[in-house]
Order: sequence, then structure tokens, then C-alpha cells
Amino acid sequence: MKLQSGIMMLALLMGCCLSADAQKRSNKKTTVDTVSTAIIPNLTDDQLLDLVQQQTFRYFWDFGHPVSGLARERSNIAYDYGAEVVTTGGTGFGIMAILVAAERKWISRDSALHRLLKMVRFLSKSDHYHGIFPHWLNGSTGKTIPFSRKDDGGDLVESSFLFQGLLCARQYFNKETAEESQLRNTINWLWSEAEWDWYTQGGRNVLYWHWSPNNGWAMNHEIHGWNECLITYVMAASSPRYAIKPEVYHQGWVNSWFFRNGKSFYGFELPLGFDYGGPLFFTHYSFLGLDPHGLKDRYADYWIQNTRHVQINRQHCIQNPNKFKGYSADCWGLTASDTYNGYNAHSPENDNGTISPTAALSSFPYSPKESMQALRHFYYKPGAKIWTQYGFADAFNETQNWVAESHLAIDQGPIVVMIENYRSGLIWKLFMSCPEIQTGLLRLDFESPYLKEKK
Repeated sequence: MKLQSGIMMLALLMGCCLSADAQKRSNKKTTVDTVSTAIIPNLTDDQLLDLVQQQTFRYFWDFGHPVSGLARERSNIAYDYGAEVVTTGGTGFGIMAILVAAERKWISRDSALHRLLKMVRFLSKSDHYHGIFPHWLNGSTGKTIPFSRKDDGGDLVESSFLFQGLLCARQYFNKETAEESQLRNTINWLWSEAEWDWYTQGGRNVLYWHWSPNNGWAMNHEIHGWNECLITYVMAASSPRYAIKPEVYHQGWVNSWFFRNGKSFYGFELPLGFDYGGPLFFTHYSFLGLDPHGLKDRYADYWIQNTRHVQINRQHCIQNPNKFKGYSADCWGLTASDTYNGYNAHSPENDNGTISPTAALSSFPYSPKESMQALRHFYYKPGAKIWTQYGFADAFNETQNWVAESHLAIDQGPIVVMIENYRSGLIWKLFMSCPEIQTGLLRLDFESPYLKEKK
């Protein structure tokens, strides 16, 4: 839910090639892989998934910051922040997208490795606050760009998204070569130096979102669930040097009026969270790496939580109580995105008619049939109105006759990653294979198929 970057490079980047590997494919496959905004008729489901994943990935590859390689906050310059803004959380999502691209051979393994080495070398010299990165960095200098007046220091949630991606990269690049070893060693150094327990504000049983050397704990934002921040507590419990106590999770994360629910909406009982579930990114950001299959703790079964949240969101769009134009079983998905009058976290309780393609597409693991139905609609109905060289536009609103001229890293990344998790489980397998993550989950009393051998 954050903002910025530059559009002046788009024309230059239009002609960029991904790699020699991509040029060696058959004529039929090369047609699907071509960078184009033209709508290709009669694609199979697999061809369409290939196309959408690869073209969306280009946001991070072609449009990554030229100096740091980190992910730009957004594809358009807005809100006077300029073209240098890169996002730490969105970079974590982009790292995972790069791993997908390497695995599917859209780019070579070496190309991915060299981009990631550039990124981690830059991060190792960038501003940090007790090892935790700010929300925004200057992509050329590594200096903090304040997210708001007092938000000019460490951002624990965005950093958890970043480290989620970095640990996946460490697991993927496992060869005993000098460069792959260097990548792993640099990631391990960044990971081990992050002081998660510092963000308990002196040992309280809750994590705090922000700390700044200029403003201290002035933001005073305690991180309570249920929302996108489960991964933050998991990372904090998994730290090899600065892990939180389990009490921080069991007394802090769950201690809110909106943690437990238990009510039914559109015929689906929702274990946790706000009524109607809130925006769909709650089911995406933490679960790019965390595999929700069989993931349980004393509070919920997270596969049940996420699948029901998705179905409630979709059913709201089908029933369309506000009578917005375009909503249907084919056209659904409410989450945080740009909208016709700014930026908003859309949900059934905060619905202004704006559909965000990332909502349905990043839900593929939870609703494969329904998400494919939405994907085919987005590609073939609004089609060229919302299809760009970086995948689908961030959002559209048929009632307002509006289409976003933007892409956001935090919306593009989950599309690539969650479609891949649906297709192969790649990122889930990488993240859940991390010994520290397994230890952290056990420390918090989680169950998961990945933990059976450790119990």
C-alpha cells in the first residue's frame, strides 16, 4: 500500500530482451513470450499463465532500478517523490519473481544471480536501523526516503517481506560456486544482523512496526492481527541471533478486537479477521513464502482461513450489493490498489467499484477455477484496455470508466509468485525448507507438513 517511481524509461525498456535462452524456444512458444500489448486469441490455460507470469515479471526485470536493481515502488511518478524511490517490501516480492523466471528459463540462472548480487551488495551498504530497512530507499544512494513525516527509520513489516524473498534466494542458489556462495553469505549476514527483538520497544510482548533515530518510537504502531503481518512475527521468531520470545506472538499478535471472527459471510464461516475478511492481500503477502497447506496453530487453520476469505470476496462481487458496473463471477477481486481518486484498501466493506487484477490472480492457489475464470475475463474482455508490457494495469473501475496508468511492485509481485505456487509450489518449497523458518514456526507452536521430521 505504498507509492512511487518513474515512467520516462518505459519507451526505452519496451525493446529489452530477457535473455538468449528466451530466444531459443519454438516459434509457437516464442509468440506467447513476445513483449506485446496485443491480445493473442485462443491461448490454452497454460499458455495464458505463462504469458501473464512472464510479462508481469518484466516489471521487476526490465524496470528494476538501474543502479541498485531493487524494485521501483510504482511505474509512474506521482506524489512528488520522484523516480528514485525503491521499495524494500516490493523488492522482496520481486526477488521471488526473479527466482520463478530463472526456474522457468525466461532468464538464465547466471543472469538472475548477477542481478541478485547487485541487489544484496547495494542493500549491505544502504541505510538500516538495527538491521531493519526503511520502507523506501533512494535506488541510487541507498539513503532513506521518508514514507511519512515520522516514518523515516526501520519498517519491520516491509523488511519481513524483503527477508522472505532473500531467504528464498539463498535456498535457490545452492551451488558451491564463488558467486553463489557470495550471494548466500551476504544474505546470511544481512539476515543475522537484523535485530527483530529490538522492535519490542524494550522487551514488551508485542512487535512495533517502526523505529527511527530521529523520532524513536513516536509512530507507536503495535502490530496486531489479523492482517498481512503474520510473516513479520514468523520472521522475528526465526531470527538466528535476535529472535523474539513466543509470548510476543501469543500476547501481542493475537491481542486485538479484530483477530478472531467466527461469523459467516455469504455462507462461509471466517475464522479470523475483519468482517468479510478485509482486502485480499491478507491472503497473499505472508503466504508468498509460507505454505498454507496444513499450516495451523492454536488459532486457525490457515488454508481454511485463506480459501474462505477468497470465496467471501468473490461472492460479494457476484452479489454486488452496491450495483457497480462490471462485477460478476468472471470479474471479481477487491484488495489494496490505486483507484480513480487515489489509493485505497478495497474490500467488501470498503467497495467503490474498483477491481484490482492482483486480487483474483494472486489467489490462484486458493481458487484455481475461479481465478482462471477471472484471468480469461481480464485478458479477453477489457483486454487491451488493461493489458500492458508489464502485465495488467493495477486496477480498473467500469462504473467510473477509469483504468489505472500504473503498476505497483506490491501488486505485480504476488501475481507471478502465487501463480507459480499454484503451478509448482516453487517458492513455498524454497521458503519452507529454511531451517530457521522451521525452528521459528515450531517455537510459535505451528503445525505444518514441513515440520513433521523436526518434531
